[in-house]
Amino acid sequence: MSELAMRAEKLDAADELADKRGEFVLDDVAYLDGNSLGALAAVVPGRVEDVVRRQWGELRIRSWEESGWWTAPERIGDRIAPLVGAAPGQIVVGDSTSVNVFKALVGAVRMAGEGRDEILVDATTFPTDGYIAESAARMTGRTLRPVAPAQVPDALGDRTAAVLLNHVDYRTGRLHDLPALTAAVHEAGAYAVWDLCHSAGALPVGLDEHGVDLAVGCTYKYLNGGPGSPAYLYVRRGLQDRFDSPLPGWNSHAEPFGMRSGYEPAPGALRGRVGTPDILSMLALEAALEVWDGVRIEAVRAKSLALTDFFLQCVAAYVPEGRVECLTPVPHAERGSQIALRCDDAGEVMKRLVERGVVGDFRAPDVLRFGFTPLYVGFADVERAARVLAGTLA
Repeated sequence: MSELAMRAEKLDAADELADKRGEFVLDDVAYLDGNSLGALAAVVPGRVEDVVRRQWGELRIRSWEESGWWTAPERIGDRIAPLVGAAPGQIVVGDSTSVNVFKALVGAVRMAGEGRDEILVDATTFPTDGYIAESAARMTGRTLRPVAPAQVPDALGDRTAAVLLNHVDYRTGRLHDLPALTAAVHEAGAYAVWDLCHSAGALPVGLDEHGVDLAVGCTYKYLNGGPGSPAYLYVRRGLQDRFDSPLPGWNSHAEPFGMRSGYEPAPGALRGRVGTPDILSMLALEAALEVWDGVRIEAVRAKSLALTDFFLQCVAAYVPEGRVECLTPVPHAERGSQIALRCDDAGEVMKRLVERGVVGDFRAPDVLRFGFTPLYVGFADVERAARVLAGTLA
């Protein structure tokens, strides 16, 4: 056994989150793709069976009230809230991330008013966010300007209505400075909209603490909600009575069963709802969130940094020099919970890794991504992944 393998054993033995691994359905694969799809929480299949067989099969329509289906979006939102540093009553779950980006960005532009005619968007954003931002700009008569996050403070001005940013870059794993950038946006009199897809469940976010205006995120990555699980929308409490959703629906009406022709928004974050919620996937998500009971997000962050540090150390020790290039920043303050390595023939390399029991993913044209979900990834997984990577590249 190598020195690094022995160190991995010691680190796993001292891991305060090690017991959480047993709450997931896992095998002998080193699964480092939780930044794309989180592992299945063991409690989920039984819960979904109950939803299907009893709540739907026996109670049928009575479950909207008796099983709590109707209030699921806000109830599950309150369950997510502490994981992103938000007080209850500010998050609703439902729709996709893309739909929620649209709601949040157009809502922010509407709050900014007619005097501000420019939207700034992260130039390195996940493509869909950029597509949505472009469409939102056209629909609201604003100009869209892509800007690198580091350049946002200099790009802000009295024309800026809203700024859409990613907390963690999906390709490189770079963590952007949410507190400083939000403060700069506010100083310019604009609204900050954050995409938390690659940070929620991996590190502290501090939405309330840092005064974020609106935020969105998916739940199938570090929150382990399952493929296509519903996203969420955060609207800061002080803005809720001004939030004018571009997608009003009967679920966000003040009297949803009044069936009135005129729209009157519900109070609070509920006005972020649109139509009938996807109950099966929503309640699977609710069950998956139970693994967070008793878990401090600060402990998750500490382990995330330890895992990524150890992975970089193992890569440096095992992989021939010059064979890969790390795109992820080394400083902890600039690193999310993934490591991105640039590599020739990255697509083929990842295929061979998967065949050898190490699952990460590939982003064109040349990036290997490895995601580290602290609730179930151990240090032995990390050492093995680096060792197999070295063998694959040999």
